[in-house]
Amino acid sequence: MGSVTEVWTTPCSPAPVDAVVALPGSKSLTARALVVAALADGPSRLVRPLHARDTDLMVAALRALGVGITADGEDLLVVPGVLRGPATVDAGLAGTVLRFLPPVAALATGPVHLDGDPRLRDRPNAGLIEGLRACGVQVEDGGRGRAPFTVHGTGSVAGGVVTVDASESSQVVSGLLLAAARFERGIDLTVAGAMPSLPHVEMTVATLTEHGVAVAETAGGWQVAPGPIAALDRVVEPDLSNAAPFLAAALVTGGRVTVRDWPRRTTQPGAHLEQLLPRMGATVERTADGLQVRGTGALHGVTADLGEIGELTPVLAALCALADGPSRLTGVAHLRGHETDRLQALDEVLTAVGAQVRQLPDGLEITPGPRRAAQLESYADHRMVHAAAVLGLAIEGVRVADPGAVAKTMPDFTDRWAALLTDPAGVTR
Repeated sequence: MGSVTEVWTTPCSPAPVDAVVALPGSKSLTARALVVAALADGPSRLVRPLHARDTDLMVAALRALGVGITADGEDLLVVPGVLRGPATVDAGLAGTVLRFLPPVAALATGPVHLDGDPRLRDRPNAGLIEGLRACGVQVEDGGRGRAPFTVHGTGSVAGGVVTVDASESSQVVSGLLLAAARFERGIDLTVAGAMPSLPHVEMTVATLTEHGVAVAETAGGWQVAPGPIAALDRVVEPDLSNAAPFLAAALVTGGRVTVRDWPRRTTQPGAHLEQLLPRMGATVERTADGLQVRGTGALHGVTADLGEIGELTPVLAALCALADGPSRLTGVAHLRGHETDRLQALDEVLTAVGAQVRQLPDGLEITPGPRRAAQLESYADHRMVHAAAVLGLAIEGVRVADPGAVAKTMPDFTDRWAALLTDPAGVTR
């Protein structure tokens, strides 16, 4: 892990930053690749996967069920095994483990108990648990619809026609789809009501299709046919959501930041930064190195529906607090059930540094105000540390407690952030 302290004073930068940034692999793609590789018909290699707390927890969970996962340098070699219990899974604060692992556990023989950090017990999971029950799986949760719970695997899952409530997380849908090809009847999944973060489900579908799984979109959801999952060596794209604070630094300082190896085509929600940041005053250009964002000296407020890209909200909200006018961010009611209640946390953080914030049922209205130094909480949430770092670029004296929360997806974030300011035109590795 990079060097972090109990309270981190975020660096302020009166000068424009000028950096080329190489980022670790995508958390979302690494999680999906691990699950599909664990269920495949042969060994797989993951090249440049993310190595962070969330993915370490997923690796440990799959190993506990009998999957062979070994490191080969930075790569991961995945060898499917006979899935078995009893097992105990620590999901930490990872929504991917909370919602992707139980359908795999249902294919194991024996009970699999899942629990995690205290906040994990607040994260909604009734949609997945009820979906598993509709597939014929016994889940013991004491009626809570949340962790801790036990999946009683019998070695097979019936699957079939299932309707789920995914209004609180698209991971409910992704979790069921990822394992469905191994169900006896596959799955014919209908989503009841609205679902946030559709790009993440599209990422799941693309991953399955690449592994030879037959997935069809229907009027109400998706169908996955039963059958083998082909083993596939995979290079994991850089994490575009983790690119957000680095690209934001270009707007805040009027500088230039290039994120290396930005994919030409991707299902990652972070790709929307290419369209969103110009609305806030940036110029964006694809170069031979990657995606380059330049600040123009202007930072505008924005009205945006972030329903499909909610994980970008903390960094975008920080930019809005530094903008030249008010902003309205909507479509993100589901953020109240993330690592923390992110809407409440952002209200507290942005108010502390001088902005005026009004919480909406599904978002925030943010009006910039006279800036002031403050000590901010991280709320054990990596994205809130990213937001504090962006604020600190423009506001001297911003401190954030428990910056180690970044271990969830980028353990060395504070080191990388410091290099952004101290290594002009260099590469943050």
